[in-house]
Amino acid sequence: MQGRFILIVEDNADARDALRMLLELDGHRVETAGEGLEALEIARGKDPDIALIDIGLPGIDGYEVARRIRAGGGPRPLLIALTGYGQPEDRKRATEAGFNSLLVKPVDPSALTDLLATLEIPARGFRG
Repeated sequence: MQGRFILIVEDNADARDALRMLLELDGHRVETAGEGLEALEIARGKDPDIALIDIGLPGIDGYEVARRIRAGGGPRPLLIALTGYGQPEDRKRATEAGFNSLLVKPVDPSALTDLLATLEIPARGFRG
């Protein structure tokens, strides 16, 4: 699998750093953000392929981050929700906010690697 540009949005520094190291070891280029507004700035300016977004962020939550990214138009980036809750209602809310997938925390590294290997990234240039 070719390395992708991945944005990690996680307010817990230890979890953020662990995910970053895992993804970089797998050959991905990674940017990180600790809160929602910073994530939006990165997403708009750098066009990541994938964004891993914690739902429970300070300020604006991950659902709102996803809604604002999707409001910009286009299928990029693919959005993966990171949450401590994986009930059907949580998955429904994530889908309604614009997420493509949901992973329950703590994230299983092999589940993340498998998910990333199966995702088809839309071509650049679709963003509005």
